[in-house]
Amino acid sequence: MRTTRIRTTVLAAATAALALSLTACGGSDGAGGTKSDASRSSNTADTSATAKGGAAEANSSPVSGDQGTSGSGAHDGSGKATAAQDGQCHGNGISYGVLHRFPKQQGEHLLITARNAGSKPCWVTSYPSVMLGDASKALVHSSKDAPGSGKRITIRPGGTVYSAVNLFAYGSGAHTSTNVSIALRDRTGDTGPAVEHDALDGKGAASKFSWSEADVTNWNTAKPYDF
Repeated sequence: MRTTRIRTTVLAAATAALALSLTACGGSDGAGGTKSDASRSSNTADTSATAKGGAAEANSSPVSGDQGTSGSGAHDGSGKATAAQDGQCHGNGISYGVLHRFPKQQGEHLLITARNAGSKPCWVTSYPSVMLGDASKALVHSSKDAPGSGKRITIRPGGTVYSAVNLFAYGSGAHTSTNVSIALRDRTGDTGPAVEHDALDGKGAASKFSWSEADVTNWNTAKPYDF
């Protein structure tokens, strides 16, 4: 009986020890496995978050490349800058002639001829700014003139355009002069430097003209009142 009890006790102890050992090993493996899986999951989540964050950051970056250009130059349809050149005629590139036509007759006027003396085409618009004699104000635009005062007329080198100063003399109080001051207008109506010129007769001599009232016509490619 003692022997059996001892063996039973030993066997029970051995069984308990074995169970304890297995529990310890299993606990270690289970804990290790859980920690490893959690770490692995954490690393995967971090990597995924980093990848998603990188993609989001890349998507939120400004788009590279030009969205437009700026500067003082003009631009053509392709967006490429070109030199800003308005091509407007200027006083120093224009030569003038003033011819007194039909003196003291109905239709009396001063025919103004503007010639492009430069080497490149240029344009004029509106009507010339004209002052007669010692007057301090420019003449008004003729109310009987054809419309289109804002239209540009391009003058090729050596080419000409024309305008006319209509003269109306009433009574003995009319003004007299041979001198005419001429300036070009730009698109806004502002004038450039004026040039003084004598009105000439058909023989090239200075011609005195008279006026109580006067006005001026638009630039034209044809001579006005060319009867």
